[in-house]
Order: sequence, then structure tokens, then C-alpha cells
Amino acid sequence: MLLLGLGSNLSSSFGDRFSNIDLAISYLELYKIKLIKKSSFYETLSYPNKTDPKFINIMIEVSTYLPLTDLASVLIFIEEKLERRRNKKNDPRTCDIDIIDYNNKIIEFKYKNLNFIVPHKELIYRNFVLYPLREIAPEWKHPKTKESINSLINKLPKDDKNSILKINKS
Repeated sequence: MLLLGLGSNLSSSFGDRFSNIDLAISYLELYKIKLIKKSSFYETLSYPNKTDPKFINIMIEVSTYLPLTDLASVLIFIEEKLERRRNKKNDPRTCDIDIIDYNNKIIEFKYKNLNFIVPHKELIYRNFVLYPLREIAPEWKHPKTKESINSLINKLPKDDKNSILKINKS
């Protein structure tokens, strides 16, 4: 199972946050990364600076024959094509694509001076990852801890459970 988390909290010259995510998925498909499932859109406060624009996030399941480093290359290229700028960590961005699960493996690698950890080491604390993930993969278990998605969501602070909103794209 290959799971990608996509998010946006800034408009780009291509459109709003929703358009950025939809366009990112279209670009993935151009690179032979086939969409299998897509969650609803979820809106959350920015992390860690809650005064930044709100994020829209989704989770997708995809399939590809690309090796992991090639996949990372494509994801970074798509983020940049959608006008992502890497200034400071956690800055607002037009597009963010994270590898959430790669065939239930635990992997660390470096690509273009970026460190990748799969699954993302902070995902267990992120409502914007866990809720859309549960929607498309309700039986998912963390590759390292073997905890179920429901167990991870139950451990979230009450504020995190109450501050995520499933929304319809207008």
C-alpha cells in the first residue's frame, strides 16, 4: 500500500487550495502514479503557527512502479511546479506531498538535501493525517508500532479531535 498525504494552505497562480491539490493529483497521474482511492477534504488550523492560513488536506492511495527515490523526485517536482517555496520549516505553502506509507515498510533516505522518514515520525500526532487516512484505509496499522488507526486517533488531544473539519469542495 502506497499512501500520500497532500495539503495546501496558500493559493497559487493555478487557483485556490483545492485546485492545488486537484492539480497535484493530475500531475501524479502524468508520471504513471495511478490514483486508487482519495479521501474527503479536511480543513485544519496550520501547524505549528495557528495564525497562518488554514490547511486543506487529503489522503490518497496510489500505485506506481517507481523506486522510492524516483517517487520522491516526482513529488518534489510537483510541489515546485505548484509554486512551493522551501524557506522556513512549516511555512505556509501551496502544495505539500508526503509519503505516509510505502508498502508498510520503515524507511529513511536522503534526497536533494531533504531527509525522508517513512512513515513520517510525527504522523501519530497529526489529525490532518490520521482522519483522512482512516477514511481510505480503516484497517491500517502503523508499520513500526503496529497500532491501529483508531487507537492512534483515540490518543489525540481533544482539541485536535474537535478542530478538524471534513468539508465539501464548493
